Amino acid sequence: MEGGLIVVLLLALLVIFILAKTAIVVPQQSAFVVERLGRYAGTLDAGFHVLVPFVDVIRYRHSLKESAIDIPAQVCITRDNVQVGVDGVLYLKVLNPERASYGISDYLFAISQLAQTTLRSEVGKIDLDRTFEERTNINTAVVAELDKATEPWGVKVLRYEIKNITPPSDVLAAMEKQMRAEREKRAVILTSEGQRDAAINNAEGAKQETIKASEARKTQQINEAEGQAAAILAVATATAEGIRQVAEATQAAGGAEAVQLRVAEQYIGEMGRIVNSANTVILPANLTDVASVLTTAMQVIQNPKR
Repeated sequence: MEGGLIVVLLLALLVIFILAKTAIVVPQQSAFVVERLGRYAGTLDAGFHVLVPFVDVIRYRHSLKESAIDIPAQVCITRDNVQVGVDGVLYLKVLNPERASYGISDYLFAISQLAQTTLRSEVGKIDLDRTFEERTNINTAVVAELDKATEPWGVKVLRYEIKNITPPSDVLAAMEKQMRAEREKRAVILTSEGQRDAAINNAEGAKQETIKASEARKTQQINEAEGQAAAILAVATATAEGIRQVAEATQAAGGAEAVQLRVAEQYIGEMGRIVNSANTVILPANLTDVASVLTTAMQVIQNPKR
């Protein structure tokens, strides 16, 4: 009786052991590669699966999640022969568990080494000054090269990011001096451009001032000329009007006598000024004959065309 109980317990333990070995639960975003008698039998997706006892064996377990691999720092030589330390991080994902299991022995190690060699090759194509600004292009080139190599391995390289680019200390000091010199150069250029713009503005202001002053003088001269012309015209008009009125007056009754009287007065007045202005005066013989002078003046007035 006791021997039979022991056999039953042993059988129960054997069944439990077999179930533990054959009943498999695959987690989400995971894939298990199964071999049957040493050959690939299939890939188990997420869920509950039962294997053939003592025949099927889970040989590889893969995570289908995106993984990040740290690429160690390495020394790269730029095109201008400067050594820089570069490290980065690589993001990848297993797409085909079968290829990832049988295409290569250790795809993580292989991808890490390939990323380092590709990075050295890409950095060697550019100068040191451009390494910092060409980060995006370097990352894209590394991903493109890795993607070609990892396709047979069933692994997809999603992206690569450079974390640090560390030049030697003496190169950093030289770059800092260069940057300081560039900043000082830009400051000097901006100062000179400001002075040039100020000089141009001053010259333009002086030019405009000169133009305005000349236009003001021109306007003043035009106004003065117009004023003088108007004054001359007014004097001429008044003189003509006076002559016309004198002519009309000579034609009226007593006009001729008034003219003779006026001429006689002016004649006598001018003679007095001539005599008073000099000690010795030479006069014509008939100058004292006022009647003849008046007769001659009246003939000129009455007959101006002769």
